[in-house]
Amino acid sequence: MERRNFLKYATLAGYSFALTSCIQGRNSNSSGTESPLASPLVMTEPLKVGFVYVGPVGDFGWTYSHDLGRREMEANLQDKVKTTFVENVNEGADAERVIRQLTLDGNKLIFTTSFGYMNPTIKVAKDFPKIVFEHCTGYKRAINVGTYLGRFEEPRYLTGMIAGKMTKSNIVGFIGAYPIPEVIRGISAFTQGLRATNPQAKVRVLWVQSWYDPAKEREAAQALVNLGVDVLTQHTDSTAVVQLAEEKGIYAFGYNSDMSKFGQKAHLTSAINKWGKFYTDTTLTVINGTWKSQEVWDGIGAGMVDISPMNQAIPADVQQLVNAKRDEFIQGTAHPFDGPVKDQKGVVRVPKGKNLDDKGQLAMDWYVEGIEGSTKGN
Repeated sequence: MERRNFLKYATLAGYSFALTSCIQGRNSNSSGTESPLASPLVMTEPLKVGFVYVGPVGDFGWTYSHDLGRREMEANLQDKVKTTFVENVNEGADAERVIRQLTLDGNKLIFTTSFGYMNPTIKVAKDFPKIVFEHCTGYKRAINVGTYLGRFEEPRYLTGMIAGKMTKSNIVGFIGAYPIPEVIRGISAFTQGLRATNPQAKVRVLWVQSWYDPAKEREAAQALVNLGVDVLTQHTDSTAVVQLAEEKGIYAFGYNSDMSKFGQKAHLTSAINKWGKFYTDTTLTVINGTWKSQEVWDGIGAGMVDISPMNQAIPADVQQLVNAKRDEFIQGTAHPFDGPVKDQKGVVRVPKGKNLDDKGQLAMDWYVEGIEGSTKGN
């Protein structure tokens, strides 16, 4: 199974309610649940921390960004921790086996970094109540299991703003993995930013039905170029889209990590995940005995997502505009789905003066105005 693939088969309403009901955020007033560790650890040796990855660490996408976070945490905490990871772990029986083995190997904190690891994580956690587990993008928690997610829609909006100013054809291409709420939300947030700076621009979407398949991603990118797009972006994990844009002499945005080295002229910026601070802070709470189970859903302000350095091909006034909006996201004075927000049919889904709340975002199965394509796939 691909990362978070079973979402396609989940009951959307039930998933949305469950995830929304437990979102608290690390900076909220929620007290969470008590830590399975009642007091600080007696550090006679480094805390062993394990990571479970769905892909290869060299994908330069999802898994790569998590491994950058692991390495940052290890550099920050130095001799206080000893980390290990297992890559290319599928979301079936292997996941439970790998997670269980990491506990038996003495890891006291385990990060499982794919949606499909949710049930195996919960299952193993029941058998090891004194070990702390953190699961990325899931919604099930336990006294020793927390969950975490980034507000990817914020950097998506910023990249859309840039696209609106850089396109000449007013047609922007988006390569999507699977038509699930997370991806639909990202496409829509990007389009909101695009239309904020260029109301005439439109987004064309093609789906590859895979999180990581360089050949399919390249094929979809080429198809979009054939349709007249002059800017490409993606919600997939490889660098194929940026590389094709470089070859074709058009612009592109990376995703998950800074992909600038794969297209020095084409790459405008990337919507990136920054897990290092979260991994560092979470590990310290385990060491200090203050960890508690909670849902973390954080954005640019908390340092969990951002954009990479912008290409100097982007005019200075556009960079200033983007940085100003970024500051508003950090301050909480702006939202990627500030109303009025219309859907593809022109129906107002979010009225002026409101924004799309968390529950609405997590259940998002509709496109905003300006997107060509279906939320059901190609």
